[in-house]
Amino acid sequence: DVQLQASGGGLVQAGGSLRLSCAASGFTFADSAIGWFRQAPGKEREGISYISLSDSNTYYADSVKGRFTISSDIAKNTVNLQMSNLKPEDTAVYYCAAVRYRSNWFRGGLTSFLVDWWGQGTLVTVSS
Repeated sequence: DVQLQASGGGLVQAGGSLRLSCAASGFTFADSAIGWFRQAPGKEREGISYISLSDSNTYYADSVKGRFTISSDIAKNTVNLQMSNLKPEDTAVYYCAAVRYRSNWFRGGLTSFLVDWWGQGTLVTVSS
């Protein structure tokens, strides 16, 4: 069974940094992708970034472009999201997620209904 374990959330001041990690187990699909979503209180879940596991191609939503960096460590089966210059509006529960075929997100967009596997959420709180 595929399992995704997210970690690294916490409380940080505006302008600070955090790194989230998503550890994947039971996951050996070369043409897959792992990404991050977030959901703020009262808002819809938003896809913010993903990385293709075979070629490390990345995608970022405009809301995080230039501030967040996604990377993969295949040897450790881990995908990291380095978040810098955090803003109060980045406060949300962050979820890692995966798709069996990266083309689903590439063609359909980084949307929740295309996700095949979800990890549990990790809370990020950015204080002003």
